[in-house]
Amino acid sequence: MKHARQMDMIQGPIFSKLIVFSIPVILSGVLQLLFNAADVIVVGRFTGSRALAAVGSTSSLINLLINLFLGISIGANVLVGQYIGARDEENAQKAVHTGILFALFGGLFMGVFGFFAAGTLLSWMATPEDVLPLSTIYMQIYFIGLPSLLVYDFGAALLRAVGDTKRPLYFLMISGMVNVVLNLIFVIVFDWGVAGVATATIVAETISAILVLLCLHAHEGPIRLQRKSLHFSLDKGIKMVKIGVPAGVQGMLFSISNVLIQSSVNSFGAIVMAGNTASLNIENFVYISMNAIYQTNLSFTSQNMGAKQFKRIDKILMECLGIVVCVGLILGWCAYLGGDFLLHIYSTDPEVIRIGLIRLSFICTTYFLCGIMDVFVGSLRGMGYSILPMLVSMMGVCVFRIFWIFTIFQAHRELSTLYISYPISWILTIAVDIVCYIYIRRTIERKTK
Repeated sequence: MKHARQMDMIQGPIFSKLIVFSIPVILSGVLQLLFNAADVIVVGRFTGSRALAAVGSTSSLINLLINLFLGISIGANVLVGQYIGARDEENAQKAVHTGILFALFGGLFMGVFGFFAAGTLLSWMATPEDVLPLSTIYMQIYFIGLPSLLVYDFGAALLRAVGDTKRPLYFLMISGMVNVVLNLIFVIVFDWGVAGVATATIVAETISAILVLLCLHAHEGPIRLQRKSLHFSLDKGIKMVKIGVPAGVQGMLFSISNVLIQSSVNSFGAIVMAGNTASLNIENFVYISMNAIYQTNLSFTSQNMGAKQFKRIDKILMECLGIVVCVGLILGWCAYLGGDFLLHIYSTDPEVIRIGLIRLSFICTTYFLCGIMDVFVGSLRGMGYSILPMLVSMMGVCVFRIFWIFTIFQAHRELSTLYISYPISWILTIAVDIVCYIYIRRTIERKTK
């Protein structure tokens, strides 16, 4: 029997269900960005530039360390979705309990590692001496809350697997508002500085984790979480890893290539760095909205793969491509055309705004291409093929951009030369993704005949 909040992804109209599914995911992503911005604003306004630099300097490292486990949450989403599509509730249940245990123990392991390794890793990143102690404190406290972060992400992925995207949004709204209030209390009232911001974050993450666990426990469908059934299924864990680790590795490789691009940007000086940072913050809102369509495609494709609805998978892909192009073009061009106004939120320096507009003109106007690339990846992963899109993205995006930086950019050291590498890499990757999709679809049909 289908739970009231469970969406039937393998029957009925596709487009309307894609929209209903994706809107809460978009709102969740946007809210997360706004809450993160609130962290930055509070620490920057009330603690000072050193504290602001301390919080900012940890983000790339934190993302690098947790991307692997966030990738495995994608594996959990796909696996549970395939079992639900195949009407295999027993194995869906095993996958749910395995996924939660993965999140809990993976979070504990990475939490301990991050806590003790924080100072060393930040030193390796050449974090300035006057910022290093504050950065270390922030990162150590942040990693204490890592089990909660991963439990929420895995739980939200499991809910998305059955089409429930609204409740993860509600939980995020609650925890986000708690985070903002505690930020103000810990930083302004108690004067805890970066420690206050980090503590507020882990309290909020713990609340969201508890809410998602209670939700799964109360669920009446195939993803119900039961304490007596908590058991790690080795074969389910291996399947999650096979699907999820390539996704996590891809995220890590993207982080590395972005670090190299950032280094190239840094070579132009502080003004260019500021303009680039402001533009990047605006772009994140466009990207997170398009990424929601990727997540939507992933969930729908995995269920229909389990149900062997191959023609429906093709329709899902085409309609997701149409949606992501519209979202990317509208939001991307709005960001570019409204760039002068938006950039003024971050800086009043005319030169910073000019630099920011250069980046927006190259990235935001063509950002829909990135959305197309991600949607194809969602289809491939949803069908259970995760290594191939990782390799394609690695070569088409990461390796290409690194090659571009050390060849073309070195010969023509201009910002436009650097930024144009983005749309070129997206186009190249899309071309290969199309070939991969056609090949895999034909392979699957041959195997099932």
